[in-house]
Amino acid sequence: MADAASGECGIEIVEVSPRDGLQNEAGLVSTADKLALIDRAIAAGARRIEVTSFVNPARVPQLADADAVVAGLPVHDDVTFIALVLNRRGAERALATRIDELGAVCVASDTFALRNQKQTSAESLLAARDTVALARAAGRGGQITIAAAFGCPLEGEVSLARVIDMARRAAEAGPREVALADTIGVAVPAQVAEAVGRVAEAIAPLPVRVHLHDTRGTGIANVWAAIEAGARVIDASLGGTGGCPFAPGASGNVATEDVLYLLDRSNVATGYDRALAIEAARWLGGVLGRDLPGKLGRAPQFPPANLSPASLSGAGA
Repeated sequence: MADAASGECGIEIVEVSPRDGLQNEAGLVSTADKLALIDRAIAAGARRIEVTSFVNPARVPQLADADAVVAGLPVHDDVTFIALVLNRRGAERALATRIDELGAVCVASDTFALRNQKQTSAESLLAARDTVALARAAGRGGQITIAAAFGCPLEGEVSLARVIDMARRAAEAGPREVALADTIGVAVPAQVAEAVGRVAEAIAPLPVRVHLHDTRGTGIANVWAAIEAGARVIDASLGGTGGCPFAPGASGNVATEDVLYLLDRSNVATGYDRALAIEAARWLGGVLGRDLPGKLGRAPQFPPANLSPASLSGAGA
């Protein structure tokens, strides 16, 4: 990954806080606050944003205002707004709006696929391919994510060979990219590196995206492992918010501002303003009424903003 580490290759960050970041929140967040979050993400540099999901509101009440959120989106020619959909009905609802891109999800294990989408793993892959076809026919973008690619909350270990085969078949549908999702935050860097590298080889030249959760504290290390192995797109959520209502114990995504610290300090371009991302994460914490998991919002600034010759002299040390 020498080119990215030397700053010659940028990494795209997909901001997922308005959808994945909020879907597991017990208290309903207003449509106005969701739109304000999207505005703040754009101001910080986000150019692809997962803004909502067209799913059954009875199953995910937090996203019942999907139509209202999309209707209220700002006009930005250089910003791609993404909606997650799980089936044809959701795709058709989304395509009736001005949404730019559909995110389809298939699941690497049968048990979780049945719980999450009421389909088997194979059926979820067929539905994801169908979603991409619908999006392309409508002149929109489409992407496919393989959920539970690193481990299932109900079945445990997931076969990498199965994930590679699913990725290859997903790529045949012509999506923008294929993503590997660590839905429950069980992956470790060596596992991520192997999976990303082998999937990247299997679906080349299609890009690999990763969607990582920090449930067990390995999220940021996994981001770097993914990039070194060839991933070029990273999902992240302001403040480290997020979780899946259908995956026991799943907690937040990798925090956007923490990913930015990692990449900024490694001379990898992202197009983001880290200070504005931290500010947006703190604002979101105020909306949700609690301190969020992201580290940068609670850490002192580095390098310090007020360095002076006196402060560097060591006086008083």
